Formats: sequence, C-alpha cells, structure tokens
Amino acid sequence: MSATIESRVLEWLAAREGEMLAELEAMVNTDGGSYDKAGVDAVGAQVKAFFQRHGVEVETLPQERFGDCIRAVLPGTEEGAAEGNARRNIVLMGHRDTVFPKGEPERRPFRVENGIAYGPGVCDMKAGLVMNMFVMAAFKAAGGAPGPLVGLFTGDEEIGSPEGRPVIESEARRARVVFNSEPGRANGGVVTGRKGGVFMVVDIEGRAAHSGGNFEAGISAIGELAQKVTAIHALTDLNRGITLNVGLVSGGQSVNTVAPYAQLQIDLRYVEPADREEVMGKIHAIVERSYVPGTRATLTVRGEFLPLTQTPAAAKVFKMYQAAAAESGLSITGEFSGGCADSGFTAAVGAPTLCSVGPVGGKAHSPEEYMEVGTMVPRAQALARAILRLDQAGL
Repeated sequence: MSATIESRVLEWLAAREGEMLAELEAMVNTDGGSYDKAGVDAVGAQVKAFFQRHGVEVETLPQERFGDCIRAVLPGTEEGAAEGNARRNIVLMGHRDTVFPKGEPERRPFRVENGIAYGPGVCDMKAGLVMNMFVMAAFKAAGGAPGPLVGLFTGDEEIGSPEGRPVIESEARRARVVFNSEPGRANGGVVTGRKGGVFMVVDIEGRAAHSGGNFEAGISAIGELAQKVTAIHALTDLNRGITLNVGLVSGGQSVNTVAPYAQLQIDLRYVEPADREEVMGKIHAIVERSYVPGTRATLTVRGEFLPLTQTPAAAKVFKMYQAAAAESGLSITGEFSGGCADSGFTAAVGAPTLCSVGPVGGKAHSPEEYMEVGTMVPRAQALARAILRLDQAGL
C-alpha cells in the first residue's frame, strides 16, 4: 500500500476522537448483558448504522438465543490483494455483550472525568468495538485496505460464546490474521497468551426428611456438596496454572429439612490443552462418586474457552504490531493473562492471533471499570499501521 493511503488513514483517525467518544457514549448507555438479546442487538443496530453511513458493506448473521453476529466487509484494493495470502481476510474482532444486569447504564451512565471514561462495558469491550469501526471506516475513506478487511462483532462472549463460537471459528479458518480488540492492559501492553476455561454446573439430588422428627430418613445433598467442593478445590495446581473455583452454591428446602437438592458451579482455568482432559476426568470422577451414600449428581458444561497459545506466526504478528505501535508513540509489551477470550477460538483453528489491541482500560466487570480516552486514537492508528505492515512482515 502506498504511503499516501497510510497518511490518509492516520490523519483521518487523528481527527476522530470526538466522534469516537460519541459512538462510545451511545453504546455504553445501551443495555447489553449477555442474556439480553434485545439489548445486545440494539448495540448491533448501532454498529450497522455506522457502517452504512460510511459506505462499508455490513450483514447480520442471526442467532437464536443470544445477540446476532454483525459482519462488516471492506474489500481489499487490487494493489493490496493481488496474490496468495494477501487475498485472505484481515479480521478485527470484538464482542458487544457485557456482564451487567438490566438497567445498569441508567444507574451509572457513561461519563468522562479528567480524561478517563467510565460506564458499564466501557473498556470490556465497547471501546474496542468503536476502535474497530473507525479503523475500517478510515481505510474506506482512504481508498481501501491491503486485503479484505473484516469486522466481526459477536454477542455472547461473556458466557463462553455458545452461539458465536462457530461463526468465529468459520471466520478464523479463512483469516490471514486476527486482531481481537479486548482492552489494552493497564500498562499499555497486549495479550499474547491466555488460559482456557470451562464453566460447569453440578446438580446434586438427595432425599428430604424432617431434620428433627425423621432425620435418619434424609440424605443431605448439601452434605454431598460440601465434600465435592473440597475435592474439586484440591485439584488446583498453581505451578501448572490450573485453578478450580466453586464460585456459586445453592440448595436446600428449609432450615429444618434435610436438603433434597443442591447445586455448585465450577470455573476451571488451565494453560496447556492436555491439562483440560486430565482435570475434566478428575472432575467427572468426583461428580460420579457419592461421598454421602444415596446422593446422585450430574455435571453440565455451560460454556468453554480454548487457550490462546502463541505460535511462531502469532509471535511475528506481535513483533510487527509492536513496531507499528512504536511509530504511534506507544511502547508495547506482551503478557500472559489468566482471563479467557474469543481469541482462543481463532488461535485454535490456526489463525495468527493477537489479543487486547483495544484502547487501554481496566477494572472490567466492576463499577470502577474505566478506559483512558487518550489511548483511543493512538491505539487505532497502531492497529491501522499493523494492518499496513502485514506484507512487510511476511504475514
């Protein structure tokens, strides 16, 4: 791509901070918890309207239970997409859903104080969505991208992408590279590796009985739960990066009834793919064992993320992005995160992937979630420069 197109892209982005903030404010002030399909789709409508205004082709991939997937496409120029790998898609990815309950934007709407933006989902990851939108619009305004540029906006990442995963994997299989615009780390870094995660529910059946008059006839599901929690937590191996957390428990009928049912919810995190099968085998054994005779238990996997592992090609993407960001005045480091993201799915099907290239922010999933306004334009310019350096980097 010519230096003229690069300068046009960078100059176009440099003048857009105010517009970016306006889009971000509207997005943050729209409800969008993962289970609120109407809210997530309302954010999707905003994304579609933006691309339509900027002349970028956009389509909706309908989903049944959760937010629809939005896919925007900017064809590559003849110069940039002449041969081979350059014809494959350059994918900018992000999720529209948040973890917050209905009404959260009304309780604490978007605001900016001293250069810091606040609000539900402001950094995780609505700022990254806005950045991706403007990067694509910048290439459209400048005359094209060095190969097909695809913006993928999904709707159920916070619950493990149960519907979005097949869409993400399909897109990644034909991708030249994937940039996932999760928030940049608090130190400005990006993420080159992530843990995998499995989110499970165990339902336990016991037998009810009066706790005073007929105690011996009861079979306590809560007693069984206590034993299973202890056994599950004992599987944690910090040296291997394996953690087990039973984060939610419930059960029982009344204080004077031997508990006929109980439930526990498990969060498993791991680093190496082989560790998943080992630990899941041990969890299944714990679930199948009756510590309290007469109880029965069933396990259901509710969501799952694959680990993001850095392949040689992904390492080249990181080095190339690092150099491109330096031209935008940013000093970028790569780090490993215990958190999970959709980037694990793209990496697992072979797409060179870099995560957390979005604007810098922190304290996600909390009332203190924030995003540094001054990082929006430089991070957008860094991403644009990286897109323009793919050929140069041999990617």
